[in-house]
Amino acid sequence: MSDAPGRFDPQNSQPVREPAFNVPLVVLLIVLSMPTLFFFQRDLPDMGMSMAFAPVDLEQGRWGGLLTAMLLHGGWTHAIMNAVAALAFGTPVARLFGDKIGPTVFLLFYIGCGVLAALGYGLIHWGSTEPMVGASGAVFGLIGAATRLLGGQGRVLPMTDRRVISAAVAWMGINALTGLIGYAPGAEGARIAWEAHAVGFVVGFLAIGPLGRLFGRGVAPKSVSGV
Repeated sequence: MSDAPGRFDPQNSQPVREPAFNVPLVVLLIVLSMPTLFFFQRDLPDMGMSMAFAPVDLEQGRWGGLLTAMLLHGGWTHAIMNAVAALAFGTPVARLFGDKIGPTVFLLFYIGCGVLAALGYGLIHWGSTEPMVGASGAVFGLIGAATRLLGGQGRVLPMTDRRVISAAVAWMGINALTGLIGYAPGAEGARIAWEAHAVGFVVGFLAIGPLGRLFGRGVAPKSVSGV
């Protein structure tokens, strides 16, 4: 039996080497896009604010900002923090969907979380002219989804699992505290759109169940639940 690093394959009687860098390509592209887009955003005449989303846009029939706001950030720290979070929490979600149509499903899931997060923020602050930028709503969708994957051995844990409930409460508590304090690294004095984070989290938390059944390994039985 070889002592080479890797996973043992009983059929071939030899270890299967795991790649040192095992991040799904679709996640890596999203991660790299955030600092890259901000690099070019800095050269725009208005720093890209014409593509930002403001709740008043819904009232006036301008819906494009729901999508384009995800492509903008308020600073380098803002962009890098979202990129790091997308890398950490997007990886298990992308792996759940697999390699065939998985990247397309993941990308649509990510965009859907971001758009619905912005929409929720707009409905809560109906008529406000304050712009909102950033991919945080989409990233919190990944966090919500990953909350139901961590400890599930590649399957989606039930929402009633104690680990899921504890992690969800902790994330929402941190998000609410950030909103109350009104400060987060990278915000640079801007208001924290914690409501968009919360909506994105809930969307990802709920949507990963049916998506896991359709495109992944399904939902783990309740007996998997631990204390």
